[in-house]
Amino acid sequence: MGIRRRRRRSVFVTGAAGLLGRHVQRSAALSSWNLIAPNSQALDIRHRELVNSAIREWKPDAVIHLAYKNDDRRTTLEGSRNVASAAAACGARLVHLSTDVVFGGRELPYVESDVLSPATDYGRMKAEAEAAVMQACPGAVMVRTSLMYATDFLAPTQTAVQRALRGEATTSFFTDEFRCPAHAADVAAACAALIALPEIVGPLHVAGPEALSRADFAAAIAMWLGLDPIGLATSTLGESGLDRPAHVILDSTHAALLGFRCRPVSEALG
Repeated sequence: MGIRRRRRRSVFVTGAAGLLGRHVQRSAALSSWNLIAPNSQALDIRHRELVNSAIREWKPDAVIHLAYKNDDRRTTLEGSRNVASAAAACGARLVHLSTDVVFGGRELPYVESDVLSPATDYGRMKAEAEAAVMQACPGAVMVRTSLMYATDFLAPTQTAVQRALRGEATTSFFTDEFRCPAHAADVAAACAALIALPEIVGPLHVAGPEALSRADFAAAIAMWLGLDPIGLATSTLGESGLDRPAHVILDSTHAALLGFRCRPVSEALG
């Protein structure tokens, strides 16, 4: 009697060309999985039937949904609903990427059970997407993270610092806006590991362990780039007139207890 080989599991990734998607593809946790990662030209997640057809054809064991657009409601909300519905229909484990700005800002850190209170259009879209995803696929896990950066290529947050110090942009970095920056590789490792942990459902905070102001984060990036942070322009949200949350700090204790660790900026950029 011949030996029956076990089928190699497959994972379907949307937004694979983005900052987090590139790190997810290289995650060690996916080394034993077949990776299916169509680009946005091959699969427009705004079209429900296209998404249903693609996921039904591939029949993945898991889906990691990373695709979004800050200013596109159809992609961020409807696209998320489409992916969640298709994942549920084929019985795939779903890991959905969300954001810290589903919260409106306060001095105390936010835990997973806190009521959502988005204060920006993007935050409201992502909050609605969370609700749509959980309605369509109740077994999904929603990874909320914060500002992401990288060390093998530049994230938008890092490019902004570089351009500002080169005089290519007039960007001011706020001293009173605090977030929990996370290295994309650390968030990617959690996303990849979560596909094999179906018992973890609902929101999960996976962000850096320290709250840094935009100005301090920019200074750390500048020094990592070998540039002098003294040239960075700083200001406050109040001076800017912008209406957006000042303190959005995620408590990632639950993720840490599960073994998911995001390094402090000083360590990751060291």
